[in-house]
Amino acid sequence: TENLDRDGMFMGGPDPDTVSLASVTAVTTNVSVTVIEARQLVGLNMDPMVCVEIGEDKKYTSMKESTNCPYYNEYFVFDFHVPPDVMFDKILKLSVIHSKNLLRSGTLVGTFKLDVGTIYSQPEHQFYHKWALLSDPDDITAGCKGYVKCDIAVVAKGDTIKTPHKANESDEDDIEGNLLIPEGVPAERQWARYYLKIYRAEGLPRMNTSIMANDLVDPYVQVQFAGQKGKTSVQKSCYEPIWNEQIVFTEMFPPLCKRMKLQIRDSDKVNDVAIGTHFLDLRKISNDGDKGFLPTLGPAWVNMYGSTRTYTLMDEYQELNEGLGEGVSFRARLLISLGVEILDPSSPDITSSTEVQVEGVPNISEVEEFFLFGSFLEATMIDRKIGDKPISFEVTIGILHYLLSSNFKILLCLFLFFCAGFWLNVSDLRNYFHLPYFERKPCIYIKSWWQDQRRRLYNANIIDNVADKLFISLANKDQNQSGRTKLDRERLKLCLSEVEAIGQQAKAMRSQVKKSTVRDKLKLAQNFLTKLRFLADEPQHSVPDVFIWMISNGKRIAYARVPSKDILYSSIDEERGKECGKVKTIFLRIPGKKGFGPAGWTVQSKIEIYLWLGLNRQRKDYLNGLPNGFEENKLSKGPGMPTSPPISLTYMMKQIFQLRVHMYQARSLFAADSTGLSDPFARVFFSTQSQVTEVLAETLCPTWDQLLVFENVELFGEATELRDDPPIIVIEIYDQDTVGKADFMGRTFAKPVVKMADEHYGPPRFPPQLEYYQIYRGNCTAGEMLAAFELLQIGPNGKADLPPIDGPTDMERGPILPVPLGIRPVLSKYRIEVLFWGLRDLKRVNLAQVDRPRVDIECAGKGVQSALIPNYKKNPNFSTLVKWFEVNELLHPPLNIRVVDCRAFGRYTLVGSNAVTSLRKFIYRATDKQANNYSTMGKNYVCCFLYKKDDGKDGNGKKKKRKKGDEPEEEELDESMLDWWSKYFASIETLTEVYPKELESEFDNFEDWLHSFNLFRGKGGDDDDQNVTDEDRIVGKFKGSLCMYKVSDDMPRDMSFDSNMGMFQNIPHNDPINVLVRIYVIRATDLHPADINGKADPYINYISKQLNPLFGKSFDVEATFPMDSTLTVSIYDWDLVGTDDLIGETKLDLENRFYSKHRATCGIACNYAIHGYNVWRDPMKPTQILAKLCKDGKLDGPHYGPGGRVKVENRVFMGPTEIEDENDEHLALTVLKHWEDIPRVGCKLIPEHVETRPLLHPDKPGIEQGRIEMWVDMFPKDMTAPGPALDISPRKPKKFELRVIIWNTDEVVLEDDDIFTGEKSSDIFVRGWLKGQQEDKQDTDVHYHSITGEGNFNWRFVYPFDYLMAEEKIVISKKESMFAWDETEYKIPARLNLQVWDADHFSADDFLGAIELDLNRFPRGAKTAKQCTIEMVTNEAEMPMVSIFKQKRVKGWWPFVARNEEDEFELTGKVEAELHLLTGEEAEKSPAGEGRNEPDPLEKPNRPDTSLLWFLTPFKAIKHLVCTQYKWLAIKIVTALLLLAMLALFLYSMPGYMVKKMLGA
Repeated sequence: TENLDRDGMFMGGPDPDTVSLASVTAVTTNVSVTVIEARQLVGLNMDPMVCVEIGEDKKYTSMKESTNCPYYNEYFVFDFHVPPDVMFDKILKLSVIHSKNLLRSGTLVGTFKLDVGTIYSQPEHQFYHKWALLSDPDDITAGCKGYVKCDIAVVAKGDTIKTPHKANESDEDDIEGNLLIPEGVPAERQWARYYLKIYRAEGLPRMNTSIMANDLVDPYVQVQFAGQKGKTSVQKSCYEPIWNEQIVFTEMFPPLCKRMKLQIRDSDKVNDVAIGTHFLDLRKISNDGDKGFLPTLGPAWVNMYGSTRTYTLMDEYQELNEGLGEGVSFRARLLISLGVEILDPSSPDITSSTEVQVEGVPNISEVEEFFLFGSFLEATMIDRKIGDKPISFEVTIGILHYLLSSNFKILLCLFLFFCAGFWLNVSDLRNYFHLPYFERKPCIYIKSWWQDQRRRLYNANIIDNVADKLFISLANKDQNQSGRTKLDRERLKLCLSEVEAIGQQAKAMRSQVKKSTVRDKLKLAQNFLTKLRFLADEPQHSVPDVFIWMISNGKRIAYARVPSKDILYSSIDEERGKECGKVKTIFLRIPGKKGFGPAGWTVQSKIEIYLWLGLNRQRKDYLNGLPNGFEENKLSKGPGMPTSPPISLTYMMKQIFQLRVHMYQARSLFAADSTGLSDPFARVFFSTQSQVTEVLAETLCPTWDQLLVFENVELFGEATELRDDPPIIVIEIYDQDTVGKADFMGRTFAKPVVKMADEHYGPPRFPPQLEYYQIYRGNCTAGEMLAAFELLQIGPNGKADLPPIDGPTDMERGPILPVPLGIRPVLSKYRIEVLFWGLRDLKRVNLAQVDRPRVDIECAGKGVQSALIPNYKKNPNFSTLVKWFEVNELLHPPLNIRVVDCRAFGRYTLVGSNAVTSLRKFIYRATDKQANNYSTMGKNYVCCFLYKKDDGKDGNGKKKKRKKGDEPEEEELDESMLDWWSKYFASIETLTEVYPKELESEFDNFEDWLHSFNLFRGKGGDDDDQNVTDEDRIVGKFKGSLCMYKVSDDMPRDMSFDSNMGMFQNIPHNDPINVLVRIYVIRATDLHPADINGKADPYINYISKQLNPLFGKSFDVEATFPMDSTLTVSIYDWDLVGTDDLIGETKLDLENRFYSKHRATCGIACNYAIHGYNVWRDPMKPTQILAKLCKDGKLDGPHYGPGGRVKVENRVFMGPTEIEDENDEHLALTVLKHWEDIPRVGCKLIPEHVETRPLLHPDKPGIEQGRIEMWVDMFPKDMTAPGPALDISPRKPKKFELRVIIWNTDEVVLEDDDIFTGEKSSDIFVRGWLKGQQEDKQDTDVHYHSITGEGNFNWRFVYPFDYLMAEEKIVISKKESMFAWDETEYKIPARLNLQVWDADHFSADDFLGAIELDLNRFPRGAKTAKQCTIEMVTNEAEMPMVSIFKQKRVKGWWPFVARNEEDEFELTGKVEAELHLLTGEEAEKSPAGEGRNEPDPLEKPNRPDTSLLWFLTPFKAIKHLVCTQYKWLAIKIVTALLLLAMLALFLYSMPGYMVKKMLGA
């Protein structure tokens, strides 16, 4: 069960033995990725873009020009609908690509990979603001290629993502400390090679039908790991292929991908099919501790399980072979080994290779003969569809192999039992059959040959045992050493040390358990258990699992899989499997996905089976665990034949029992009818008998109160054995339908308390207590049942010895027996008071509107009805508020709320219902007398609250000046600059409370006295039917409350006690009330994109192409409670053509807020101010609010005293004294802020706040579509009108102009060689732009032929920009493309880029160096060029920083840097510049021209005129040319010319000379 365990790891999931439905059902999962920015990208002057890739899906950010640290802030969402197992194995890949466009694919800078499972296992399922380290898999010597800062979150249905609120920016800039890696993974990961050797496979099934000529398989192995794929060669027509090949993966270590997927596939011309799949979990074959070891495995066999072995053309279980779900039969086994080698980057031979041949096969230990014995003691509960056909059972281990290969012989002995099918004795509905074994029990046995790797299973069993008992020591004596692999040795060490460590911790823990720490210690013990279960899972397999199949009429119906380690025999108790030599009850189930749906919930068959697996030579004890009292029946053998196992057992001893089942009640059952209720009855099965309870109509909480008696139950075996381990009882709950068969609602199991004939029936064991049993429906819980079970032996005197059964006492119930008095609970009298407030949001019933509803409350057979609402549309509240009824009860029974609509002619229609399972939270507890009256204690409480001034401002919002060294004095904060947004951005620390989730979740849904009960209707949703969720079944809400108390209490009666209201004193009336609702919507974040381009145009008011829009708007709505009690805020996507799409919406229940004692109508501000941005919003002043609260709570006070004191109910609060005006208001505000300290009535009053609410879409239930930040104020219309709404409109960016004067450069690297003079020189110019405004880049003129690297420019750049002071961002509006409808707004950090270039006439200019200055904090310029060093860039933290927005004017020298071949920064020049910042108005008043233009022109630089230098001094130039640069060339040319002249002379004079000679002249 590899996949499960892992699933268990993620989900905190089930026991590894059970396959969770979750692992095979497709679920909707969203992966959202925000790419914020990249830094330190390797390369010069690049145009980077980021590609985010998950599986096959790719999404790209926009391209940023000529920068090594681009800022993107782009958000992507990937939607998947696949099973979690497939989802978690998907690889998320971030890659940075340089200059990609339509024509060319761009070059890869670096990538980062991790699997989705790793993200999901993070806290909150997310990485927030982390830096992903990029590396290049093709060039693994290179090291880091840059960093990408991103947020990644995985959201499955029902998850909520919490965004940590604004962290400190400078913390996030610490890249090394914020790397995107899980806890525990080292920051410096190394490259490693993973060598997977694949030797051979055995036991492959047939993969095509015998009609075809070649009846064979063409297998090959495919391996997937970390987004890479490798294959072996294909072995043609071969059942036992031998490959001896190795596949090598090169990947970082430790890898951020947990599993390696191995698959044997059958090569086919059309398409390849998987034969079997195995997942290698790297965490199980390695250990990262101090004494840990790298992943290693084998050489060892791994067993693969999948669909049935019989070949069919359309295999309905094919996905089991792909590794989804639990395999239902053995498919093959594969011999592999895995090794990992960490690479040393300095060694020369590093390349990524895939396949290499391997020589030789490792020495695998010798095979041993194993013996499996099984005996079927009982087969019952066989589904009636198959009960009338012949039935057989098949037991397999490994494969059915007819070709006897050398080391793999299997004999399988099967029995077919034919029977006409015996009915299970069922009184009314014949539902299940049983096989008539009675005293003759058939047996099977199999001999098989396997490598003797029992030690592995023994160790796993020991750890399992420890996990079951939580302590024992591990054994290490092994008979044969030959098959031990490195992993065996390492795991042994690991297990020993882990178990020892756990033992020591457990000992220490025992001494530390106190009442306060019990919960933490329990958690620790839970961790031990998880760790032990993880260790017990052995990654190297040996003996395959045993499968038991039920076959009916030649067709495979249902199966069970028994892990071989559970039935493996060892002479040492600790090593023995937990089911070895024991009778085990097994429920067979339908294979594949079907087994999880409703079809798989009915039991196919329940078998009692005895299994024993061990070496053939240990076989003497194999029958010891069977119930005693049997004889063996063997096949007659000739003399001298060895003894063979029996073919059946005949039991001589049997015991007769009577079973009494006391069915009292059940609660929270599954809603099986369309009304939202059920008609439940229970069926009880024991051995071969069954009985049913009566059917109770229309309830989810039936009280049957019924005794079922099973007479003459025959059980085989010895009496003592049965007493200690009785068979189990199966209870199934069904819903009775008038037409068709009953619907299955759930199942539970129980063991009876056994009384032997010679035992006394009395305490402590008898009569048995009623117990709660959890009911399961598939994998989900579906309620609980209260019952007791006793199994009484009938002795020699017959039934006379049994305790008597009282006859039916109740004539109406006929022959039905009630639960006897000793067992049923003793009751006491309780009164339940019900507050009926109103009904809300009722949906139509059978297409008709609900018009005259009424609520019926029922509990333990008693109940009360509300008053009828005469016209639901006009007023959905009840006229009579409180009613009560009394019940006799001990075990808090469930309370049912049902809403019916009264129609004409006395007809009633059920609208919806709700079952309150526990009334515990509604029990009334009288407040202790002490709390009522503090004065009895004779003390006055003094609460002093010392005031700290908010961030150093005094009452008027002025900042105090601070002196600190030579830090520039902060100027006075201008009151007019402060607005609501400055409070919001600061808030996040002081002023306003910002709740990261909905306000109601912080304050218990505002159900302090008024509760909302959802009304359900319709059938409950099942796992396989993902669409019907509980949300879809809600048809409305009932608002009200309950109060339960013992009647005997002498209830304290106050003078002002209103008897009509019972316990619900002082609650407001529920008449309609008019309210002004003022909604402030601040902004939305992380909206899911709705347009094709991956953006959205959201509006409450329209904003273009944003996924994080700032709305900043308030709306006033007049509402009348109770009619308009729900506020819905929806965000739509604006489309030019067609209808607008809903992105998401959120719903607020305003009524509960309005009436809550937390006072959620208008938040209490921190300070009381009469005007300004912090103005008091509530029409009631603090003194009035305090007076009202004291009056409502019947408190003494408030009394305002001198010296800033105020007294409420004997508590004295101290307030600030230095505020002159309206001092009382400030004092009252102090009390309100600490209202929770007031005895009896105190509770936290809601502060001024902003709440963050998730947006949901009705079509995608449970998956967040983004979040909205907002708050709501409510003002009743019958009170003073509130002032005007706060202005929270988004800040308009302010216009600024940045003037940058480039005076000089120095020490710029020299790129060019002069052709004539050979001197190094550069033609320097400087380029500059503000980040995000690349199209507005400006260049200086060129300083030609600089020999020293000095350049003189006197050149001015002018950059106008819009800036948001509070957010420190530049705002740019531009069209995304030429086809865009309107401009999109971007917010970008204010950064100035300056670059130095070398101008070339004919080729592209050469980039020399750059510097990027963050205008909010950049190093102060050096006074002289000498003092300007590279430290100013590399060691920023040590440098004094300045902000241009504070300094306004800065002049100095800054370094230019670039990266060299070794990827390190080097100094490539220095620039003297002056930065001058002006506001828009100032710039208009004193304009300046670009370059050296008017107005305010700069003077021309004094440059040496070098452009025609070589023209003026020709001799110097020629001398230089000839003597230095081309010296050798000149010599060569002269020599060649001389040689040529000599040759020419020779040729010219030769003929004449020869004639002369010949003629003898």
